[in-house]
Amino acid sequence: MAFWCGIESMKFVGKQGRFPMGDVARVAVFAALIAVLGAPGSLNVFGNAVPITFQTLGVMLAGALLGTWRAALAVAVVLVLVAAGLPLLAGGRGGMAVFAQQSAGFLIGWLPGAAVTGWLVERAGRDPSLVRLIVACSVGGIGVVYLVGMPVQAAITGVGLGPVALLTATFLPGDVIKAVLASVVARGTQRAYPDAVPAVHRERLRAGWGR
Repeated sequence: MAFWCGIESMKFVGKQGRFPMGDVARVAVFAALIAVLGAPGSLNVFGNAVPITFQTLGVMLAGALLGTWRAALAVAVVLVLVAAGLPLLAGGRGGMAVFAQQSAGFLIGWLPGAAVTGWLVERAGRDPSLVRLIVACSVGGIGVVYLVGMPVQAAITGVGLGPVALLTATFLPGDVIKAVLASVVARGTQRAYPDAVPAVHRERLRAGWGR
């Protein structure tokens, strides 16, 4: 119920003309996608309290297909709804308590991670190559998320950054696969639907289209 209240609030903002209704819909769809990707659950390996989930795939896809600010907004919607108590994280987790757990930094890192991914894709131009998409998803969806997540986990646990980095390295193979998968899906979507290229969408908005 609260999820749909959040979506309806976004629709209201769109009706007031602050930004296009089409963008409201896209943000809502990707917020829902990130939430749905938590349905398969989570996996903890090698004693790491930070779980492996599919939701980072949604974060990467949001950045690759929405661009900077819309991707960040989609992630922000998810995080706000999680903070409000909705069990939208993998394993049915939700509530303010999750932001005090060892995974808190990685969750918070989703927001700048999606934004950086989108920023890099925007600068890849009107026809971003698969390689550029993989780089963007890797830098934003992996590098930025890790840079935020690891220090927070180290601070919460009182363990040094070195051991935390070693634990986090176990995520890397799976996250690289997610980055490649997200890039392949984004590339195929952009070829079929050019407005899914962030640079193209931005140009159309500046020209007054899509409102």
